Amino acid sequence: MNLAAIEQLLVPIRQFLQCETPDAWLDEAKKPENLPVLLRDHLVCELKAAQSAMLLLRRYAVDSASGDALLQWLAPYEAFTYRREGDWQVLGRQKGLKRSLTPRHDTPYSQALVDKMVQLIKEELHHFYQVLEVAEKHGIEYQQIHSSRYAKELLRQVRTHEPATLVDKLICGAYIEARSCERFARLAPHLPSDIGEFYISLLRSEARHYQDYLVLAESIAEEDISDRIAVFGALEAELISSADSDFKFHSGRPQVTVAG
Repeated sequence: MNLAAIEQLLVPIRQFLQCETPDAWLDEAKKPENLPVLLRDHLVCELKAAQSAMLLLRRYAVDSASGDALLQWLAPYEAFTYRREGDWQVLGRQKGLKRSLTPRHDTPYSQALVDKMVQLIKEELHHFYQVLEVAEKHGIEYQQIHSSRYAKELLRQVRTHEPATLVDKLICGAYIEARSCERFARLAPHLPSDIGEFYISLLRSEARHYQDYLVLAESIAEEDISDRIAVFGALEAELISSADSDFKFHSGRPQVTVAG
């Protein structure tokens, strides 16, 4: 993807996000000693994106047997990530879903969710494996890593009645994907060339993911959701720009400790 294409792709993402990644975070991310934590956290983020999409499908869109098939699809990835079970290279040969999904008939948006979320899961699991390949090339062994505050704090503001709950979760997904895209672009020039090229290759799918989430949220709400988008946009910007004692792929501005 050439520079002009990258910039064109990023224009709507920058308009959607209410702030850019702080330079202080980028300065920390550039440090070679922080590459392992970036890749490990990126790996977990890819799995969590797939899990979030799966949970939406199981909760809102498919029958029980289809839900079980989704669980089986993600099980080997979860076993490796959380219990260090299995050979990571085998994950690249996983066949995906073992049966077609049956949309529920009691929700008008079930087929739309199936169409968008299944494709998203496929892509996120493929990216998961690609991160493992990159880490292997750079001699970085996978180790378990705790989650940052980012997604947890976004989801804390989700309303508790339907369809508002679903709409808010989709908006959160849009912000997470958009921020990932923005950070891939910011990071790419400062990482080893093969990782930078890999991150640039992810931009198109991540940009589409954020748009898919927004389109679904708007269609399910059947009303103007600009106020809710603004609420989560302000919260997301606060999480990204405020001081953060943790350093992760989606963490905020690194907290400065003053010796005294």
